[in-house]
Amino acid sequence: METYCTVFSNHKSMKKVFFGIIIIAAGVLLMLHNIGILPDSIFRTLFNWQVLLIAIGLVNVFQKESRVLGVILISVGSFFLLPKVFDFDFNFYKLFWPVILIAIGIHLVTKVAFFHGKNHIGRMHNKMEMESGFINQTNVFSGGKHKIADVEFKGGKISSVFGGSELDLSRARLAEGKNVLEVDLVFGGVSLIVPSDWIVNVEVTSVMGGFADKRMNIQPNTQDPKRELYIRGKAVFGGGEIKSA
Repeated sequence: METYCTVFSNHKSMKKVFFGIIIIAAGVLLMLHNIGILPDSIFRTLFNWQVLLIAIGLVNVFQKESRVLGVILISVGSFFLLPKVFDFDFNFYKLFWPVILIAIGIHLVTKVAFFHGKNHIGRMHNKMEMESGFINQTNVFSGGKHKIADVEFKGGKISSVFGGSELDLSRARLAEGKNVLEVDLVFGGVSLIVPSDWIVNVEVTSVMGGFADKRMNIQPNTQDPKRELYIRGKAVFGGGEIKSA
């Protein structure tokens, strides 16, 4: 088996382990609440979309390729959770967009300051690799358009954080079996252009975002049931769409 495929499989296994631990913790807390040990006030604080963001961030932060995504999810979740935990004398939510703008400005200044001495810093935020039919694309404060042609597509991973991309797969072939494309979209998005005869199943969890199949000319009679593409992952304050050529 190719190295990329092996690494990709290991990363998926690690995510499942961390996700399993979070599910177990949620089950324990729910049980404690149902038997009257955990007060309602604490239960409502722990079971909301803010904590969900933090939990998803923790799953990602321990992996190198999705560490930036994890930190952003934890930061956003913590920001909106703080007013529920502490009683502030001012409207805490009014700080959200100013903080976002400051963070973007610091990122851009830092990027320019180190660009001449370390050119790879500028490139690492917009990177795409294709190996053995698997794609690995990262967009952080950046984006681009890419065309994949004459390739047997097997899935992979796309991460967009404050960025976006368009991936044209209209001239690619879908590999036989169940092919999985993982997407992590945080304040970012992705647009996929696929042939109308592909079978595409969208299984993306959305928090203030969405992912939709907007193809208008799907041809069920020409679809091969032995070849399927599953799009899985998260869309947090971001989203994606599937279009036909």
